[in-house]
Amino acid sequence: MIIGDSSALVALATMDRLELLEKIFDTIYVPQAVYDEVTITQKPQSSKLKIFLANRVKKVELDISKMGLGQGELEAIRLYKDMNADFLLIDDKRAKSFAQLNGVNVIGSLGVLILAKEKNFISSIKDDLEKLQNSNLFISKHLLETILREFGE
Repeated sequence: MIIGDSSALVALATMDRLELLEKIFDTIYVPQAVYDEVTITQKPQSSKLKIFLANRVKKVELDISKMGLGQGELEAIRLYKDMNADFLLIDDKRAKSFAQLNGVNVIGSLGVLILAKEKNFISSIKDDLEKLQNSNLFISKHLLETILREFGE
């Protein structure tokens, strides 16, 4: 089971790779705040995400706010803990660090691509990495080159 946060979901939607989540993980959920954030009509990829996330929304009650994290990130971390999920899908650096400090097993959109390539769900990773760079997610040039070299692309 994986719990999704907005930035990683938008990145995967930008690459047209949301289906990889269904191939790699048995169950996908998002908290209501994440669903609301990514399905706002004017947001990029909102139509795709509204369809993909239908019937995958869980209500989360929060009583505190921590470290300047957004409501969606906090709800995603709480939902991960409440549902004893295997992974939290999250790209935001601060939220990822906070989650890891609290014992959360995190994976980002880049990690999903790497897993998909390793499991042969995708034949090439290069085009997806280029799309991922265009999704406003920062990935260092060195990391991109390392990944491409590792997969012989």
